[in-house]
Amino acid sequence: MSIVMKNCERCNKSTGILIISMFNTEEICLKCKQKEKEHPDYKKAVKADEEAIRRGNYNFKGIGKPNDLN
Repeated sequence: MSIVMKNCERCNKSTGILIISMFNTEEICLKCKQKEKEHPDYKKAVKADEEAIRRGNYNFKGIGKPNDLN
């Protein structure tokens, strides 16, 4: 088994695990995901995503990454 290393689209660090941001469509590392979860707008982003899914939009692009989340 081999692990494919990719770079986080937010911090550009190499990682073997990526997850999609709740704010946009960036593939981010777990460290950046944790920073997202701590952001004041995270719950708003999650709610918007859930509402989009309920409406049948499984390709929701997110509410946009806040400028202060880097």
